[in-house]
Amino acid sequence: MFMKNDYPSVLLIYTGGTIGMIENPETGALENFNFDHLLKHVPELKRFNYRISSYQFDPPIDSSDMEPSLWAKIVKIINYNYDYFDGFVILHGTDTMAYTASALSFMLENLAKPVILTGSQLPIGTLRTDGKENLITSIEIAAAKNPDGAPVVPEVCIFFENELMRGNRTTKINAENFNAFRSFNYPSLAHAGIHIKYDAHIIRRPDPARPMKPHYLFDTNVVMLTLFPGIQESIINSVLHVPGLKAVVLKTFGSGNAPQKEWFIRQLKEATERGIIIVNITQCQRGAVEMERYETGLHLLQAGVVSGYDSTPECAVTKLMFLLGHGLNQAEIRYRMNSDLAGEITK
Repeated sequence: MFMKNDYPSVLLIYTGGTIGMIENPETGALENFNFDHLLKHVPELKRFNYRISSYQFDPPIDSSDMEPSLWAKIVKIINYNYDYFDGFVILHGTDTMAYTASALSFMLENLAKPVILTGSQLPIGTLRTDGKENLITSIEIAAAKNPDGAPVVPEVCIFFENELMRGNRTTKINAENFNAFRSFNYPSLAHAGIHIKYDAHIIRRPDPARPMKPHYLFDTNVVMLTLFPGIQESIINSVLHVPGLKAVVLKTFGSGNAPQKEWFIRQLKEATERGIIIVNITQCQRGAVEMERYETGLHLLQAGVVSGYDSTPECAVTKLMFLLGHGLNQAEIRYRMNSDLAGEITK
């Protein structure tokens, strides 16, 4: 626990990832290094008139190993320190950052402070690193307040390559370039140029009458199933009969279309009748599922498939895990998948 004072205060939570790695001179492999080295490589942090404290995962987590128990750990750290900091910056590997951001948006119900995830494509010790700019700007955003003292961005966001994006709208789109993330179906909340320009009218506001409520429960009996021309019934059948399966994110074509083969619709209908929740999202990066638009989508509706609207895959799967983890019944989960809980869908 940290004490609060009059300076803007930010807690850095280093989970792992490229931003905090150095190259082993003998093998050339990237290895994690101590968080204190981050301060050495970014001396600009000392020029902030902020109180910056840090919490480091030990050992650091490669983001490929990120999982719900670690999301719960992040939420515990934020909840424990919630009253002592103006904002939080989470340093995270890029590969699963969008999953973590989506999950945290549901776990931190009625969040009233900034939680900004960032990282880098190049290690912080590299000459041309993008990590330094991402880190410095994320800290500035996490501490930013309106004239009335309220945080400018009381949301879970990803900041990367000059763009501040709502976390549960963001997808990693590039493994090479610095602009690694994109929010296809929702505009950026801010753009960092000479000044940081916020788009205030699209930023979510918490209910001031309610406290932030942390959540920790997840159920991972979920699968993501991508359709493709020629997919066989035996594949669909085996996926839908995985022992313990509770929900499926079905990635369909276009605006939510799927094969009209009798066996396909029958498999989906039988699965929903067994209590499996099937959520329809599009394989397209931009756009939404509109199941009433074409006959193929109507057949899915009649089979009991739920619309995921314009959800990202990362958001759809973490939202399902979150709702399943809270022991809600099938009808309630279907209703909430159709509801906008944290700015994640446009209806």
